[in-house]
Amino acid sequence: MASQRGESLGTLKKKRKGIDKSHYLYIAVIAAVILGAVVGLMFPEVGKSLKPLGDGFIKLIKMMIGPVIFCTIVLGIGSIAKAATVGKVGGLALGYFVLMSTFALAIGLVVGNLIHPGEGLKLTPYDPTKPAATDPTVAFLLGIIPGDIPVLPTLLAAILVGFALQKMGPQGAPILKAIGHGQTLVFRILIMIMWLAPIGAFGAIAAVVGATGFQAIVSMFTLMLAFYITCALFIVIILGGLLKLVTGFNIFKLMKYLGREYLLIFSTSSSEAALPRLIAKMEHLGVSKPVVGVTVPTGYSFNLDGTAIYLTMASLFVANAMGTPLDLGAQVSLLVFMIIASKGAAGVTGAGLATLAAGLQAHKPELLGGVGMIVGIDRFMSEARALTNFTGNAVATVLVGTWVKEIDNAQVNRVLSGEEPFDEQTMIAGHGEVTDEPTADQKPVPVNA
Repeated sequence: MASQRGESLGTLKKKRKGIDKSHYLYIAVIAAVILGAVVGLMFPEVGKSLKPLGDGFIKLIKMMIGPVIFCTIVLGIGSIAKAATVGKVGGLALGYFVLMSTFALAIGLVVGNLIHPGEGLKLTPYDPTKPAATDPTVAFLLGIIPGDIPVLPTLLAAILVGFALQKMGPQGAPILKAIGHGQTLVFRILIMIMWLAPIGAFGAIAAVVGATGFQAIVSMFTLMLAFYITCALFIVIILGGLLKLVTGFNIFKLMKYLGREYLLIFSTSSSEAALPRLIAKMEHLGVSKPVVGVTVPTGYSFNLDGTAIYLTMASLFVANAMGTPLDLGAQVSLLVFMIIASKGAAGVTGAGLATLAAGLQAHKPELLGGVGMIVGIDRFMSEARALTNFTGNAVATVLVGTWVKEIDNAQVNRVLSGEEPFDEQTMIAGHGEVTDEPTADQKPVPVNA
């Protein structure tokens, strides 16, 4: 028991080290955004001259779009097949995830069309055929960054490869494993690139504020505020209403029960940090272990309500800011693309930004220049994304458990009323088959936040 406790404490220390590094990046981005806004307001010409910093960062993100989309879609199709083989639980969970994430994407479009975020900024569209800077040294440095891979052909190839590997059965397993290793490498590179986000955010925000003045700050604040309000209403009205209608349970009591997990997510800006705890708490709540073991990990890859809302609202913000708003046909096309591509937008810092860039590049490449503004405020919206994703998966677990009649309603009532509190010490010590890390069959496909 002592050794188990020692191992658990060691694991927690490792996690804290990771959290600290994430905090450094978070603080650096915030400082960079503030500094960039100040430079843009006080020295407009200097701010506009810093635009290549933002352009270079966007080019690095573009470089990773193809590999991210290919790996996540191929592995995602394999995960769907694996979940579906579990039977009724997997089928219900996947159907619910697809329906709910599509609904969340649509809500993002509706809210974006109501508030018109970014309207009036009229930023210069990005033209990949022209050099990003007149200075030959800057142009040379930007030219070193490789060009991007076309998104839609990559998406089609990934879908074909994914289904082909399914048909291969056991023979395709080594290839899937190899692609999984490739995905790990791709995301490692993406994480390295994200450590340059403060520089990219500083240059992008300074250039935008230098060109448009205080209006840019107002537009970004409007988008953030609208996004937070939308996520809050989605949780309370949509998820809460669905939970009450199907199970009779109160969303606020469930959120209170998950209070420590919300604090952990808020401090790390990632719902991945709370995955082992959510598994343990859902089992303690009264949902059967098999239902939790299928629904929670699969939901972390395929049920990303907060990310879905973010992707569509951010896309409309960029389009409006660039002075080229998307018509209804383009918005529906973008919605369909995001339904597929957003399945690779969970768990890894920067992959959500890559998915956003992929959607814009697939529909209007000239809009990519506006992604620089999103880089600056992306971290401010990450907490709302993560909290919404987490709540959506908690609610989904209770719903699926109810639908397949694998939930102890009496236990749920006792837990939510506080009569049977969750034993934190038991989880930390590793008793009751609860560990700090999910088992191999519980781990989700490591795809993006």
